[in-house]
Amino acid sequence: MTSHFFWNGDPVAFQPGETIAAALLRAGLADLGQPSNAPGGRVFCGIGACQGCVVAVMGAAPVEACLTPARVGLRLGSLPLVGARHA
Repeated sequence: MTSHFFWNGDPVAFQPGETIAAALLRAGLADLGQPSNAPGGRVFCGIGACQGCVVAVMGAAPVEACLTPARVGLRLGSLPLVGARHA
């Protein structure tokens, strides 16, 4: 059974121990911008120094995709995530 999280509503498979960024890149999703093709973030440094890969998490604070382990059922998206409430 493959584990999945959701990126802008679409399921993305991931392997145990894989970060969100690694799973997105493996799925061919390098552009972390809006689904409407607006420019957005990208995975750049891969170590959390540049914060170029910050993504929205439904119901939680944004995270750096390169440092955050993928988890089953996460609902992630481009900043700002439509429907998310950010203070």
